[in-house]
Amino acid sequence: MRLLKKRGAAVRAVLTRAGAEFVTPLSLSALTEDKVYTDLFSLTDEAERGHIQLSRQADLVVVAPATADLMARAAGGHAADLASTVLLATDKPVLMAPAMNVRMWEHPATRRNRERLAADGMLFVGPDEGAMACGEWGEGRLAEPEAIVAAMDAALAGPAGRPLAGRRVLVTAGPTVEPLDPVRFLSNRSSGTQGYAIAAACAALGADVTLVSGPVTLPCPPGVRRVAVETARQMLDACRAALPADAAVMVAAVADWRPEDAAGLKIKKTADGAPPALRLVENPDILATLAAPGPARPQLVVGFAAETHEVEAHARAKLARKGCDWIVANDVGEPGVMGGGENRVAIVTRDGVERWARAGKDAVARRLAERIAEALSGQGAAAGPAAEPAA
Repeated sequence: MRLLKKRGAAVRAVLTRAGAEFVTPLSLSALTEDKVYTDLFSLTDEAERGHIQLSRQADLVVVAPATADLMARAAGGHAADLASTVLLATDKPVLMAPAMNVRMWEHPATRRNRERLAADGMLFVGPDEGAMACGEWGEGRLAEPEAIVAAMDAALAGPAGRPLAGRRVLVTAGPTVEPLDPVRFLSNRSSGTQGYAIAAACAALGADVTLVSGPVTLPCPPGVRRVAVETARQMLDACRAALPADAAVMVAAVADWRPEDAAGLKIKKTADGAPPALRLVENPDILATLAAPGPARPQLVVGFAAETHEVEAHARAKLARKGCDWIVANDVGEPGVMGGGENRVAIVTRDGVERWARAGKDAVARRLAERIAEALSGQGAAAGPAAEPAA
């Protein structure tokens, strides 16, 4: 409410009886600078058909937090109190920000209710993953206020502001780690910054985003569902579980090899100081697996190629070898790219190459998310964006 008032919005609050156990009408009235509505059968309000006026005068109805109970009542079309009646009577967009215990969020009934509400046209932001008031950890935490306001902006912008609404996008990010023994592993320098930015950008355009992430120190982007993994095999399993998806953006720096047998105990130095013999085996090819023809293949599969030399040549070869639709090639040998905040990429397709100027990773992510939306909508060819002849 504070963020909205700072932006000059008029805000009106409907407080449920359960909500009044946490905050008072007086505090919400002070924040909104308006009366707080609580009672369906208020004589003064209902003399003017108050629940109808409340539902129609706003440009957007936001439910924050959206409890499991209120979602169930809305999905069933109930009108037992003022809040549920407003939701049933409104002809305006509705944005729900779920918040509940992780087990409640994962319960089949809640999942069913969310699908029903989404099918009815309601929009969602969150929930996030994190610590909850009940002391548990998991998905179900209320989205951050800034994320809710961003989702409101997108909802008010209409379909043009949410071109990925109704689309499911899978993003991988970060490194994978392959254990040598309980304390050592093989990995790489990927920070996950670009992949996390792409997941956030797709969510901002309305997509239902699953982010499969290797070990990084980044917070989960608002409105994104994150699945934490470590090894390449775990990442492949998580990607398969996230299907079906309309688009898959494989940004993660997956280890090409892993030790054939990880030691159960820490490997110790030998008396002669000779290094241990390590036999490496190839990891599963996640990009090629998702790009393979079949009913589970996403409509658009985008791979990333982090190279240090002959970047575009390697990207073209990777495009042909993996069977994906686009390769986003970037030169990680440039200062400030690997683990930094900027990137210079080229979009390689079967039709050619489009080179983008160096920019912040957030800007690269937004531009790529927009291109993905164009391709899925048919405005741009699924095989890639308008190409520039390779120099």
